[in-house]
Amino acid sequence: MELIKKALEFENRKMRFPTTSDRILASREAKSLILDLNEIYKKNKDQKIMDIMKRLTAIKQRIEKRLKGKPLTAA
Repeated sequence: MELIKKALEFENRKMRFPTTSDRILASREAKSLILDLNEIYKKNKDQKIMDIMKRLTAIKQRIEKRLKGKPLTAA
């Protein structure tokens, strides 16, 4: 269950990414963790794994929202 430890460590890490490349790397790491956890979840159907995946997905969505930035408005 090293993967679960890695996911929890990612979740508890400071979410401060000063550069765009840091945000991209964090988003990719979150995506790979979610996909790997999903493979385990398919076999075990453990609710704890699903909860971890949901929290990681929320973190990933926040990072991607920051990557996309604010939409330009027509004046």
